[in-house]
Amino acid sequence: MGANARQLTLARPELWQILQLLSLPVIYSSLVLPVERELYDLLGVQPDATADEIKKAYRKKAREHHPNPDDPTAHQRFQEMAAAYEILSSVESREAYDTFGMEGMSRGGASGPGFGGMGGMDPADIFAELFGASMGFGFDYGPSRGPRRTKGQDSHIPYEVTLEDLYNGKTVKMNMEKEVVCGICKGTGAKGNAKPKPCVKCEGKGWTNVTTSLAPGRLGTHRAMCPECEGVGEKLREKDRCKKCKGNKTVKEKTRQEIYIERGMADRQRIVLAGAGDEEPGVPPGDVIFTLKTRQHESFERSGNDLLTTVHITLSEALLGFSRILITHLDGRGIHVTSPRGKIIKPGDSIILRGEGMPVHKTPDHKGNLYVMLEIDMPDESWLKTIDTKALANILPPKKPEMDPKPAVVDEVPFEESDIVDFAGGDEDDWEDEEDDDDDGMEPECRTQ
Repeated sequence: MGANARQLTLARPELWQILQLLSLPVIYSSLVLPVERELYDLLGVQPDATADEIKKAYRKKAREHHPNPDDPTAHQRFQEMAAAYEILSSVESREAYDTFGMEGMSRGGASGPGFGGMGGMDPADIFAELFGASMGFGFDYGPSRGPRRTKGQDSHIPYEVTLEDLYNGKTVKMNMEKEVVCGICKGTGAKGNAKPKPCVKCEGKGWTNVTTSLAPGRLGTHRAMCPECEGVGEKLREKDRCKKCKGNKTVKEKTRQEIYIERGMADRQRIVLAGAGDEEPGVPPGDVIFTLKTRQHESFERSGNDLLTTVHITLSEALLGFSRILITHLDGRGIHVTSPRGKIIKPGDSIILRGEGMPVHKTPDHKGNLYVMLEIDMPDESWLKTIDTKALANILPPKKPEMDPKPAVVDEVPFEESDIVDFAGGDEDDWEDEEDDDDDGMEPECRTQ
């Protein structure tokens, strides 16, 4: 079936039924019928999707549902999507599916693979073909068992740091607890020479068949990890278990770890201690991953390698200039700044101190910039009582003159202080739009311009 047959409509369903009963050939250019959509829906694409669209959709779905040992249903969902992709990515099997539906797959129509068997293609192979072998999800699919780990689980630990820690660098030592292979049974979980017995539920295979509904009236059978033996295929009897680890194969052990917070590291940056995670028999240990979380600073704000801070100056400094230590930096240094002569600083002005920002990670000799917002503190009323206001008035720029021409009507209104926030405190529901009063919800008539 070509592209025309996949762009299906319900124009003449009764004629299609007649042609089927008579076993007559169908001319798809003039007659099209609805096909099954289950596999397309699994990948979230339309039946007329291109091969590239199907591939992109599977990439996205596979990332979301890649097998997770903590989610026993993830393996099954991944198998379903992998099977759907294998069928729809092949021209022959896709045409067989579009023509006969899942029935055509089950009977091998057009040499297409069956949905349950996936044509012998391993979903992990499909995943590796699409994403490459370097994705590092830590799973391997054997010929008969469910997903098994090729690496121990990583431990993720959030670690709170200050801006000073990221500016100066810091070494942190901490006591931790991790799982290590039991030294008594050497990771077997068994006591003495005891051997595990095949799991009764899965008969030693490590997986069981699970039947799921693909669509109304259609069932699919898929493999899922055995919940009884967790995919191992065998279990130890209670009396045969190691006394130290109780058959768990690992025991908890206290360790001391050390991390170094490098200068210039960023918020949410990770520090990885390779192989310092929990151990499991037969696989390399996982990693310990610290994720930095920066605590909010009371004086500085960071953006990339730049810093921002606010400094208060007096009215005198704004008019006449200053030469003093403006800032105590994150490393304790005082930053002395002299303003140029004859420069009047206005509200909202800012200055830049180049090379006084954050160290650049991996090249800490280079730094970003420090931006300083200058906020002018006006004197209070008590200051006026200590000076000759008439002399001050002669020094300061003159006041603004009265309006010219003067308005015909002038009202005297009392001076009262307020908070500008109150300006937006009104209730918008109090406002009415004349158009909202139109009867029956009809649109207002157009008005001539």
